[in-house]
Amino acid sequence: MSFSATARTTARRRAVRVAAAVLVATAGLSLTACSGADATSAKAAGSVGASAAAEPSGAGSSAAVPGADAQSDNAKSDKVKSGNAKSGSGGGASSRVGSGSGAAKGGGTGKFCRTSELNIEAVDSSPDSSTGDVTVQMTNTGGRTCSTTGFAGVDLKDADGTSAPVHRGHEQPRITDLKPGDTATFSISYKVDSSGDSLASPTNIIVTPPNETHSVSLKWPAEALKLAGPYDEKIQVHPVGIAN
Repeated sequence: MSFSATARTTARRRAVRVAAAVLVATAGLSLTACSGADATSAKAAGSVGASAAAEPSGAGSSAAVPGADAQSDNAKSDKVKSGNAKSGSGGGASSRVGSGSGAAKGGGTGKFCRTSELNIEAVDSSPDSSTGDVTVQMTNTGGRTCSTTGFAGVDLKDADGTSAPVHRGHEQPRITDLKPGDTATFSISYKVDSSGDSLASPTNIIVTPPNETHSVSLKWPAEALKLAGPYDEKIQVHPVGIAN
């Protein structure tokens, strides 16, 4: 082979190697670019995926919030139920305390006198011929101190069989505790009949001591002045007080 032919062959081989190297380099760059783009895409996809994952998670947590609220509400409801149970039990305790304190109030000195513990009678106490007044006396015959504070209930029974309640006066009752043997009194004041035409003819006084339900029937005092009818607010019962 001649020198020139050898040189051409060598030059061709070099050109082929250079071209191959260029192709390899170009391919490498392309791969790098693709790889970078893929990585970027992957990163973007990853970001999107993370966002998407966060989004459902947010929505899920948003959906979970009502659930949490519901659970919280259930817990609150349980607390309320528990509170109600305590309150109910407290109410029961309160009721027991209430009945206990009522029993305490009912015992010992100051408890109202029972009708059966009192000897009750009515007497004429009119100071003059124009002022009608009947006094009812209540003597404690029991073995304890008790109270007759307040107004007694009073009805007047007439000869015709009817009865009428007596109106209360406007005085303020005072504490009236009776030791055994003590006497309390109250009065019934009325307008006296001076015409002789009154049809009111009381025969009995029905007395119920203060804070009692049992009554006694007393005879209208025979010496009492004639009562002017009708049975209305002109006849008044006054509060109980300690006898002088």
